[in-house]
Amino acid sequence: ADSCSDCERIELIKKQKAPYFVRESKTGYVVIGDNQRIKRHSLFLCKQCVSELHLLAPEFRYGFLTEMSIAAEAVYKSFKPEKLNYELLRVGGGVHMHGIYFPEETAIRPGPVWQLGKGLSSEKYRPSSEELAALKTQLNIELDKLLL
Repeated sequence: ADSCSDCERIELIKKQKAPYFVRESKTGYVVIGDNQRIKRHSLFLCKQCVSELHLLAPEFRYGFLTEMSIAAEAVYKSFKPEKLNYELLRVGGGVHMHGIYFPEETAIRPGPVWQLGKGLSSEKYRPSSEELAALKTQLNIELDKLLL
């Protein structure tokens, strides 16, 4: 597949230049969303960039789905989202999971992250270093419990 935003994030992780990186697994990467327009937004990125889930080799695919479920459980236990969205997008990303949190006090209607359009990428939604550290710590505690 052509390069995508997920591939760009993964390249930063490999170069140890990804402040939002939380944990690497056999098939993917757990990351905090760089913009927190939706608070506690988290992702599990597949190490292989494909446009369709069936394009992953069966053994890798089963491992990815298992690890994605574990990452999702950790996000759920850490941040108590209303809903976790599992997406396979061709524009802007490969196979990945979004942990989405829709607190009642926001004016955001439940749905996919991309519904917010370009406003999602605003610098004003980047977490402070303290907020980011707290999110990563909280998520790592649950990932440790689930052995991912």
